Amino acid sequence: MNSRPWTARLVGSIRWLVVAFALALFSWAELPTALAATRPNVVLIMVDDFGYECVGANGGTSYRTPQLDKLAAGGMRFENCHVQPLCTPTRVQLMTGQYNVRNYTRFGHLDPAQTTFGHLFQQAGYKTCIAGKWQLGRDMKLPAHFGFDQYCLWQLDRRPPRYANPGLEIDGKRVDYSHGEYGPDIVNAYALDFIAKHKAQPFFLYYPMMLTHDPYQPTPDSVDWDPKAEGEQVNKDPKHFADMVAYADKLIGSVATALDKHGLRENTLLIVVGDNGTKREHPSQMGNRTVLGGKSTTLHTGTHVPLIASWPKVIPAGRVSKDLVDSSDFLPTICEAAAVSIPQQLTIDGHSFLPQLHGQTGSPRLWIYCWYAREGGAVAEKEFAMNQGYKLYRDGQFFDLTHDADERSPLAQKAIAGDAAAAHKLLQSALEKYRDVRPARLASESQAKQNPSKNAKE
Repeated sequence: MNSRPWTARLVGSIRWLVVAFALALFSWAELPTALAATRPNVVLIMVDDFGYECVGANGGTSYRTPQLDKLAAGGMRFENCHVQPLCTPTRVQLMTGQYNVRNYTRFGHLDPAQTTFGHLFQQAGYKTCIAGKWQLGRDMKLPAHFGFDQYCLWQLDRRPPRYANPGLEIDGKRVDYSHGEYGPDIVNAYALDFIAKHKAQPFFLYYPMMLTHDPYQPTPDSVDWDPKAEGEQVNKDPKHFADMVAYADKLIGSVATALDKHGLRENTLLIVVGDNGTKREHPSQMGNRTVLGGKSTTLHTGTHVPLIASWPKVIPAGRVSKDLVDSSDFLPTICEAAAVSIPQQLTIDGHSFLPQLHGQTGSPRLWIYCWYAREGGAVAEKEFAMNQGYKLYRDGQFFDLTHDADERSPLAQKAIAGDAAAAHKLLQSALEKYRDVRPARLASESQAKQNPSKNAKE
């Protein structure tokens, strides 16, 4: 029998309850931090004018890409990723998860009414950053408007040089450099600093690189690098493209190294993709085969880009996928990976490829759709649906991509049978899905009055 007086026992019980309640409060207070520690970071890198043939892991033999090859070997690469044929259309599609037919206004512009992955991650408690090339409207307030806490950008407010001795816009300030600085180095350092500062909380870094877009100028690793160079017309030579690819690869490697350094690598989804194909006049080799880039065209080489994903905690090493992926798929994929909610009222055309990253079959795309018009307007310059083997344009031209990748000879009606007939039916149904989707306000907008790009060849 307990000999303690009942009053002492009561005091002891109250004291125990107080301690238990305090511990519970502490646990609940710590819960968000504990949950945050398990949420993955997301780093999405987009390389400018960078076709599928540029990466060694894809079979490219013209350029040095050891860091990308390493990421591919330790993660997953996709053989059938397609984007829009040009930079701004891809950026709009990537950031909103919607096909251009729904929301593309004009070159160099993102409709301020759009919801981006920056908004979604920011609303979910992630720190957000965009670093690199903007080209979505010239207003210093736009990055914050579209959901980014921090930014270091080129072509946000003006159009100075981007490489040697550049001009950038950084967190609301114009910053000009004149002591031999290299634009991509400055942007990369900013991205690495963002990672370091926010290593204790989940973050989303969107890194649309300035490399490897022309002008093809020397990098700091080139033998003819000139730290006194000024302007985008100095030392231009196509031979520098190889150096620019190598430099972009090095910078990507430095991001992976920084994640390792801060103990974040295992739980960070790192994705690298191109924004469109390489310039058409720039040939590259894939073994004995010469590949002419197709930028600004809807040819295979205009839309086919490298896609590499690395997430050591999740993605089995050395995986290769033949599944279709397009630029609308990145928003739903990274949102699902980070458990970031997408509002039900937001129309998303993209399909998440997160199951494939987990090594699962998932629900692969059956087709990709493309509405492409450089300047926007009511009617697409080119509109098509495609799968791995066939492509059908809105005007009825139908191509067998396996035997005619350069689209030289559309199939005659009488030749459409068997697998070709099944593909034609599938792709026609995809085109019909988007027949009357173009919003009236975009279709009637006068592009000529609002187009800022007449002197900007991007």
